[in-house]
Amino acid sequence: MTPTETGNPILNITIFGVFVAITLVIVFRASRNNKTAADYYAAGRSFTGPQNGTAIAGDYLSAASFLGICGAIAVNGYDGFLYSIGFLVAWLVALLLVAELMRNTGKFTMADVLSFRLQQRPVRLAAATTTLAVCFFYLLAQMAGAGGLVSLLLGIDDRVGQSVVIAVVGVLMIIYVLVGGMKGTTWVQIIKACLLIAGAAVMTVWVLALHGFNLSTLLGAAADAATTDVLSPGNQYGLTGVTRLDFLSLALALVLGTAGLPHVLMRFYTVPTAKEARRSVVWAIWLIGIFYLFTLVLGYGAGALIGSERILAAPGGVNSAAPLLALELGGPILLGIIAAVAFATILAVVAGLTITAAASFAHDVYASVIRKGAVPPNGEVRVARITVVVIGVVSIVAGIFANGQNIAFLVALAFAVAASANLPTILYSLFWRRFTTRGAVLSMYGGLGTALVLILLSPVVSGAETSMFPNADFSIFPLNNPGIVSIPVGFLLGWIGTVTTRRLESPELAAEMEVRSLTGHGAEKAVEH
Repeated sequence: MTPTETGNPILNITIFGVFVAITLVIVFRASRNNKTAADYYAAGRSFTGPQNGTAIAGDYLSAASFLGICGAIAVNGYDGFLYSIGFLVAWLVALLLVAELMRNTGKFTMADVLSFRLQQRPVRLAAATTTLAVCFFYLLAQMAGAGGLVSLLLGIDDRVGQSVVIAVVGVLMIIYVLVGGMKGTTWVQIIKACLLIAGAAVMTVWVLALHGFNLSTLLGAAADAATTDVLSPGNQYGLTGVTRLDFLSLALALVLGTAGLPHVLMRFYTVPTAKEARRSVVWAIWLIGIFYLFTLVLGYGAGALIGSERILAAPGGVNSAAPLLALELGGPILLGIIAAVAFATILAVVAGLTITAAASFAHDVYASVIRKGAVPPNGEVRVARITVVVIGVVSIVAGIFANGQNIAFLVALAFAVAASANLPTILYSLFWRRFTTRGAVLSMYGGLGTALVLILLSPVVSGAETSMFPNADFSIFPLNNPGIVSIPVGFLLGWIGTVTTRRLESPELAAEMEVRSLTGHGAEKAVEH
């Protein structure tokens, strides 16, 4: 990409700097009320359903959603839009199966629900392990993505410059979470969601205006400019039996993984009632659904106005579709705004992941397992803040090492782990009264281990030109995503662990959890304790 195609790097950085300055002021103001663990982890449960739904959208719509899906549609057409459909349908699972029930049963983290009627120590340790695994790989993908975004939008091509920007993103993330806690993080996510959806809306209307507000005209222009048939399936999936299985595996991971993502589940605890948790998901579905409809127009618009060859030739490949479209439509100023929105997207997502990982360690491991509930005042929050710094430093170092590598497998791994380890245990805990501690531990560790091993032995790590290690070849598993195998394994191990347990768990606690999850009776009392 030539200097003219990166717009004006100084302008891009200036716009991003304004966003950071405004959000830092908001975070510092929000931090004034952070006195207890409930304030730090759950924002004092002070957000309304619409506010939390907007924050969920800000947490969920990552840079991969914006840059990656637009590029996938621009290059692969129909097959690229399947990602949007998968991400959106996933929210129906979250709404119908987990949102209200999790809010009624839990306190701060996913482990609160999973350990409610089971043995605390092993279940909390397993849940914390899977939570930290999902958050780490998601964090790693976002931090590595920041390096790629820099080369794409700011014209910084050298490794040192990209590493510096990754470090800056990490430091800002630490400040946001350290100072603001969940309340500050939530406001950053709300602002980012509004900016992202507004920016996408402006570009969508602009693209449609250029084609007479006629979607058929736009699709025709994209088809004429493309070298392949972008209006029919088969460009990426479906040509062979392996790609068909790969698509099914990816779809399972996306649709089922969302309901098990710990940083999404934790958002349900920031609202005062189960009704507001339900409203949160409805708002999130509307906002995310509208955004993904925008990506359809933006993707095909980039294909029509830029062309797939120019997109693939640019630094960042398919990820350059949306920025190139912004430059084509509105010049350097619009590109600067889109660049700032993309950076804001990374910041908001990594902040949400970090607060979730810190809460999981401080609340589930330190307070519940190590100290066994005997935690001094503010001790849990202090440990959470120390954990934030540690996670921030580790993610900066790991992001620098992962910069330039294939990061698609990291995001796939996060969803696959969530669907394989977390979701089976969540559903069993909520809906199967006989479910036991052995079943929970086997399901979580087994799902996590299976997903890790299959990803390690898949083509995304070795054996192909696009692999993380292209010069090595130890790929045995043919699919890019392990979901089609690891998700059933997670459910199967949970069932095996339960039916082989002779000693049943407390039927009284099982009954209490069922009543609480379905009616909310007693949930508010539990929250106070």
